[in-house]
Amino acid sequence: MKKNDNYVNLDNARLDDQRRVMEDIVVNQECPFCPEFINKYHKQAILRKGNHWILTKNQWPYDNTDTHLLAIATYHAEKLADLRDGSFDELLSHMVWAEKKYKVKAGGLAIRFGSIAKNGATVNHLHMHLIVPSVNKPNDAKVKFKIG
Repeated sequence: MKKNDNYVNLDNARLDDQRRVMEDIVVNQECPFCPEFINKYHKQAILRKGNHWILTKNQWPYDNTDTHLLAIATYHAEKLADLRDGSFDELLSHMVWAEKKYKVKAGGLAIRFGSIAKNGATVNHLHMHLIVPSVNKPNDAKVKFKIG
């Protein structure tokens, strides 16, 4: 992966420690989700690994979630057209595995693609969220997923 300074969008950081890690990424000009750098920045265990995706817990889960996983492309991709044949079949396999493993009764899947200046993501490397809202949250509390 070539180095540049467009791998993260600091404006989309939600937490102070997340922002500090992202500031290091900007200085180092490294994609935090590319295989050669992921262990440097992402401190959660890899739950599953395939040819196209790894599955891991989100290092900074959203408020009001019981489970928040990320499926991260194993190669640098920024838009859907960058994905290789078979990637969605493998992604589905990871999501079905997670649904069973975490006994998910209800949740959501979300993926942002394209420019992180416009889509609301923090990292410019294709990843998908599996989000399970907390059963113990107040009825009026929501999980907020920013798009745009």
